[in-house]
Amino acid sequence: MQFKIVLTLFITLSFFTVHNAQENNHAEDSVMLRKIYSEALENGHAYEDLRSLCKDIGARLSGSVSAEMAVQWGYHRLKKYDFDTVYFQEVMVPHWERGTKENGYYQSKDGKITKVNILALGGSVPTNGIMEGEIVMFKNRDALLKANKKDVEGKIVFISQPMDQKMITTFSAYGACYPIRGLGAIDAAKLGAKAVIIRSLSLSEHDHPHTGTMQYEEGLKKIPAAALSTNDATALENLLNESKGKLTFYFEMDCKVLPDKKSHNVIAELKGSENPNNIITIGGHLDSWDIGEGAHDDGAGIVHSMEALRILKELNYKPKNTLRVVFFMNEENGNMGGKTYAKKVKASGEHHILAIESDRGGFSPRGFSVDGKQKHLDLIRSFEKLFKPYLIHHFEFGYGGVDIGPLKNEFEGIGLIGFVPDSQRYFDFHHNANDVFENVNKRELELGAGSLSGLLWLLDRYY
Repeated sequence: MQFKIVLTLFITLSFFTVHNAQENNHAEDSVMLRKIYSEALENGHAYEDLRSLCKDIGARLSGSVSAEMAVQWGYHRLKKYDFDTVYFQEVMVPHWERGTKENGYYQSKDGKITKVNILALGGSVPTNGIMEGEIVMFKNRDALLKANKKDVEGKIVFISQPMDQKMITTFSAYGACYPIRGLGAIDAAKLGAKAVIIRSLSLSEHDHPHTGTMQYEEGLKKIPAAALSTNDATALENLLNESKGKLTFYFEMDCKVLPDKKSHNVIAELKGSENPNNIITIGGHLDSWDIGEGAHDDGAGIVHSMEALRILKELNYKPKNTLRVVFFMNEENGNMGGKTYAKKVKASGEHHILAIESDRGGFSPRGFSVDGKQKHLDLIRSFEKLFKPYLIHHFEFGYGGVDIGPLKNEFEGIGLIGFVPDSQRYFDFHHNANDVFENVNKRELELGAGSLSGLLWLLDRYY
């Protein structure tokens, strides 16, 4: 009996000791997290860094002169913050150029001409002068796949499929609609079409067409591929639904596919004091499409990542593991930065334990999605009380990111974490001329930087 009493007291005391230790840690963690957010909001550099990237460099498609300017910008910006090391990592990237500005119009049987806002999809072949052809419309990709070749051959295919307004998660709506852009040229070419035009992937109606990468199939004729603005696509769809006559479409694109070019990922580190060979990567992609300024996609991710590390350095935090910022090159049309990084760090003998990516814009932070094991999600969820005062509530399994994705092939069991901001406005700006610095809110951007810096600190402390 006496033994049982002693054992019970021991277990009870042990419980309270552990519980009190957790509570003490929680209190300490809350203080540090508050310091991180205060630094981001009161003394933050993210907004000015984004202004510089957007206005001093601008759009920066892989292989372009402006992309190389961005590489140099990234290197010197990181050096300015005096991280332990800053260096380049060589990457071979594809080189596609849009050429002269695209033009297009359609003409009804009564001779009326309507000019449209049109953009070549990334990687498209040119029209080789003015291309003309009868328009044949399909409501969605499934309808095109079921079409008879005789109804399509020699014509210009128009896929009018919109993103689904009913989907609350806008990235789900984008994913469901992506195949018309990614595979539309293949589907149409198999039926003998001479070109394909799609409705831009956006949930709003405006005059800015969206670009984005598309694919061709080996051995199949490559046909020009372009996107209309949502306003123009709606008008064309309405006209085709009302008209029983033929409608002729004319457009010209001067695209070029050039040999691959040498470029670089840009990398900075705070060295780990206990486990320097254990790497936690945080990053975004330095390249953008060649229109707009790449502000949300992915200038925000670049400055989020840089600011996350700058804040920890400013607060004199000495990491246990090596914390590494990576500015990836060529996410938009090949992901060679992400693929090259994963292979090179594996070959170097480094041990990568976690990776974080910001590539969903500079909007108000909502939380983090986890591509990994249950232990990774459990760890992220253990921070829920700490993040609650900052309105962070999303802690779920989900997508990590394109750039960090290849690390899964090289490091078994690695946890990949994606930053999740509010997404309702993202596709107003995605891959179009509206993606400029002026459309990023300073406070929202800084809150995102604080959230990522806090997560990076907690992962280093507790993983």
